[in-house]
Amino acid sequence: MNPVLSRWATPSITGLFVISLVSGIAIFFGVGRSYFTGMHEWLSMVLVVPFVLHLWKNWRPFVSYLKRPPMAVASAVSLAAALVFVVPAVVSPSGPPPERAVIQLLPSRTIAQVAPLFGHTGETLGAALAAGGLTVESVEDTLAKVAEISGATTSKVLSVALAAKK
Repeated sequence: MNPVLSRWATPSITGLFVISLVSGIAIFFGVGRSYFTGMHEWLSMVLVVPFVLHLWKNWRPFVSYLKRPPMAVASAVSLAAALVFVVPAVVSPSGPPPERAVIQLLPSRTIAQVAPLFGHTGETLGAALAAGGLTVESVEDTLAKVAEISGATTSKVLSVALAAKK
């Protein structure tokens, strides 16, 4: 192995693991999800590279660990812990989380129907959407229709509506 890679593999794992640890704990407790989630997901993927380098560097000791009972027990316990979460989701899928299911309903609703969610009447939300650069023909248009005739995504329409929230 290249000495530079060898020298940086373990410290990189340590630094990235600490970031993954802190961001994972924050996400678990619902603190700063908006900025920790992307960091956690992407830097955990980056963690794979130094992990592979670390394994490569320490292959012989790793193989000797595989031959010992503690590694088998730790692997079995880890697999069992993962299955506790996976099996219920596979056996009885429940669909998307409730908050996502509600968000998925919004594009099929009219401006007038969703306006109270944003603290508006149909007319004032329609005006706010228009002021945000979207084309609104009627407050009876669905958010999906507003997106379509505006050449925008429904996410854009919802973002403009959220920005106009009273």
